[in-house]
Amino acid sequence: MITIRPADARGHFDHGWLDTRHTFSFADYHDPQHMGFRALRVINEDRVRPGEGFGTHGHRDMEILTYVLEGRLAHRDSMGTGSTIGPGEVQRMSAGTGVLHSEFNASDAEPVHFLQIWILPERYGTRPGYEQRRFPEEERRGTLRLVASRDGAQGSVTIHQDVRVYAGILGAGERATLDLSDGRHAWVQVASGGVHLNGHALAAGDGAAITGERRLELEGVEPGEVVVFDLA
Repeated sequence: MITIRPADARGHFDHGWLDTRHTFSFADYHDPQHMGFRALRVINEDRVRPGEGFGTHGHRDMEILTYVLEGRLAHRDSMGTGSTIGPGEVQRMSAGTGVLHSEFNASDAEPVHFLQIWILPERYGTRPGYEQRRFPEEERRGTLRLVASRDGAQGSVTIHQDVRVYAGILGAGERATLDLSDGRHAWVQVASGGVHLNGHALAAGDGAAITGERRLELEGVEPGEVVVFDLA
């Protein structure tokens, strides 16, 4: 079964410095029908104006992934990490027992466009941690590249949950598949462009919950990027 979550059905707030869209309930957006999917709790699509950003604030007991689509994002945290994240890079921050951090557009001229993803951890009270990896475009083009997993397989960032996260870049007519084991579920998020998922048309910003399917077949319609979650 495939259930589509249309882009225009998401929560939307324009704060001036931040234009944000929430696939699931988050902050002032609450929809009891969309509180997450399996261990996937948050997918926020954020656009931040030049020089603006999120001031220092705290999190705990959450696996937070950041996937930049355009521009660059500057990160600072209470673990002493300072970094800049650009397209093709994945940031993993395990909040664990508690971490303070800030995220700002690293440019004074160009906006930054990114996905912020929260995944519930399999256990609480772990030690906070940070990891950042680059996945070149050639590794993601025409395929689904593993970018996050519990065991850090294939050079992916390590998350504390039984979830495998893939990123792919598909041009028109390009195809990628993902086989799901018995009892697994999936979520497909179209970050940009458009795809066909097992015959269903998905456009930029659309998401889809998948249950009871053994294979995902993705075909690019309009060139763009997808993020796919293989979930317990």
